[in-house]
Amino acid sequence: MTKYHRFPLAGAAALVLLGAAGPGEAQQNRNFDAVEIKVLPVRGNVYMLVGAGGNVTVQVGDEGILVVDTMFAELSDKLLATLRTLSGQPIRYVINTHAHPDHIGGNASIAKAGSTIAGGNVNMAISDPKVGAAVVAHEAVLESMSTREPALPFEGWPTSTYNTPYKDLFFNGEAIQIIHVPSAHSDGDSIVHFRGSDVIVSGDVFTTTSFALFDVRRGGTYQGILDGLNAMLDIAVPKFMQEGGTYIVPGHGRISDEADLAEVRDQVHMIRDRFADLAVTRNMTLPQVMAWAWKKSVSQVKRLLGMH
Repeated sequence: MTKYHRFPLAGAAALVLLGAAGPGEAQQNRNFDAVEIKVLPVRGNVYMLVGAGGNVTVQVGDEGILVVDTMFAELSDKLLATLRTLSGQPIRYVINTHAHPDHIGGNASIAKAGSTIAGGNVNMAISDPKVGAAVVAHEAVLESMSTREPALPFEGWPTSTYNTPYKDLFFNGEAIQIIHVPSAHSDGDSIVHFRGSDVIVSGDVFTTTSFALFDVRRGGTYQGILDGLNAMLDIAVPKFMQEGGTYIVPGHGRISDEADLAEVRDQVHMIRDRFADLAVTRNMTLPQVMAWAWKKSVSQVKRLLGMH
């Protein structure tokens, strides 16, 4: 896998200290009409769909379609049209990795277009939302969606939740594990492992477009991000020298492998160690650490751009 550019270490530290909410929280001033959803094969019958907001993962087969995350609500029609190009079978399951709008915005439309009834709704035009696709998520996602202001459409709320370490499915001939990652990017993160295809869907616990961020307002923590990355590394098996093998579909960015996960995990460790040195060895307060990290970030960016 090709490596990707990351923030300077101190710049990443500044973002972590700010507890940023992560990519895709807001959709103001976005031109959704110009968005094109592209389909990228991952392995076997698993595909990654890329448009605006979070990546979507799709598994197709004789039993129907399973969708992980649903982008922004404004892209629902385009997402449905793209799903029809992959399979004429009904949508059976929608799985949410967490509750940010760029990952659950299309829940209501996608679930309504699906069916839990065997043999039903093969043209994805069902009119009764009460028999739409099942929406699966950790119970913290339901709590977040049901208490958010402004309220999200009831039809898009999870209909099947879990509060155990994991939930199992067997669909389209392969075992699927939905694994809870506590207090990571948020308090309701799930990673999804397609065991037959050997594909992990990480949600925003792992991205390739920015440093891994966590949403303090929704229970995210730095240690949880680190634990989540380590959990995925425990599952991933490389083909050769950490390359290839298990593929990872990130919340944002390109298809990755164990080497990419390991690089991010190591960076997270380095930042944690640097914080410990500043706070413990040098006895700096949190405002002092933030000021140090921000100053270092600005100076490193200027150096990279050839500025003085």
